Amino acid sequence: MKSTRQLHDLGQSLWLDNMTRALLDSGTLSAYIRDLSVTGLTSNPTIFDSAIKESPLYDAAIQRGAAAGTKAEALFYELALDDLTKAADLFRPIHEATDGVDGWVSLEVSPVLADDTAGSIEAAASLHARAARTNLFIKIPGTPAGVAAIEESIFAGVPVNVTLLFSREQYVAAADAYVRGIERRIAAGRDPRVGSVASIFISRWDVAANDKVPDRLRNRLGIAIARRVYKCYCERLASARWKTLESAGAVPQRLLWASTGTKDPKASDTLYVEALAAPDTINTMPEKTLHAFAQHGRIQGVMPRDGGDAEKVLAEFAREGVNDAKLAADLQREGTQSFDKSWNSLLARIAEKSAALKGSASGASFS
Repeated sequence: MKSTRQLHDLGQSLWLDNMTRALLDSGTLSAYIRDLSVTGLTSNPTIFDSAIKESPLYDAAIQRGAAAGTKAEALFYELALDDLTKAADLFRPIHEATDGVDGWVSLEVSPVLADDTAGSIEAAASLHARAARTNLFIKIPGTPAGVAAIEESIFAGVPVNVTLLFSREQYVAAADAYVRGIERRIAAGRDPRVGSVASIFISRWDVAANDKVPDRLRNRLGIAIARRVYKCYCERLASARWKTLESAGAVPQRLLWASTGTKDPKASDTLYVEALAAPDTINTMPEKTLHAFAQHGRIQGVMPRDGGDAEKVLAEFAREGVNDAKLAADLQREGTQSFDKSWNSLLARIAEKSAALKGSASGASFS
C-alpha cells in the first residue's frame, strides 16, 4: 500500500499545494486524486504567478481580457476562478462522499486587504458567490483585522481557510472567531454547518531559527510548535463549548499543516509530512514533497494528543534566545509582506503578458 494511502487511512487528508491549468488539462490532478489519495488543494498568488509565467495556457484568456480592457486584478480572478471551479468539480465527489468534510479548494482574497476588515468581508462574499461552488474556501489571513473578517464571513455562511497562522495564540484567535460566527448563526436560526480550516505554517519557523541554535535543535522548532497547536486543537474539540455546537449540527474547523516542504537541503525531504501525521487534520504539500512521500515516505506513528515533548523542546529554544511569541508575530508580519510582494509580482506579470499579447501601447491600462 502506498504511504499516501496509509496516511489517508490514518485519518489525515493529503492536499496539493499547487494549482496550474496544466495540472487540470493534462489529467495530472485527476491522477493524483486516483493514485496518490489527494483529496483537496490550496493555492496562493505565488503559485499562480509562476503558472502564468511558465505556461502559455493562460495567454488566450489574457489576450481576451486585454482586448476587453480588463484590469490586472479582475483578470487574475477570472483566470483563478476558471481554474479553481474546474478543480472544485473534480473534488466534488469526495466532498459529497465525506459530507463536506473533505474535497475543498481554496482561493485567496487580495493580500492588500490583510489590515482591512470591511474590504476582506466584502471580497470574501463576492468571490464565493462568483465561484458558486460549495467546496471552495476563501482564504483570509489570521491577522487582527482578518480575525474580525473571519467571524463575519462565517456568520454570513462563507467557508473560510484561515491562512498565515504560526502559533497557538494566533490559532486560538482564529478558532474563536470561527466559533463565534457559528454561535451567531445558531442564535439567528441559520444552518450551523459552515466549513473552515485553520492553516498553521511550519517550515518557516525552522528557516528563521536554524542559524541561531546548535545543530541538535536544527529543524525541531516548527514541529514543536505544531505539537503545541495540535494539543490545543484536541482540547478545543473536547470542550463543552464545542460539544454544544456539535450537538446543534456544527462541523469542526479542521487543522491544516501548511508550508510543509523541507527547506533545509540537509534534512529529509519528507520530514514534516512524517512528523505531522495526525488524524482529523490536513497536510497541504508541494508536488515535490507529495512525490517524495509517495516514493519513500514512512509513517512512524501519529502526533501525541498531549503535545509530547513540545514544551520541553520550546524551553530549549528559549534558553538559546529564541522567543517564540515574538518570532510568531514576526513571521506573520513577514508572511503578510511576502504575500503582498507576490501579489504585486502576479499583477505585474499579467500586465506584462497583456502588453505583449495586445501591444505595448495598450499595456499601460493594465498596471
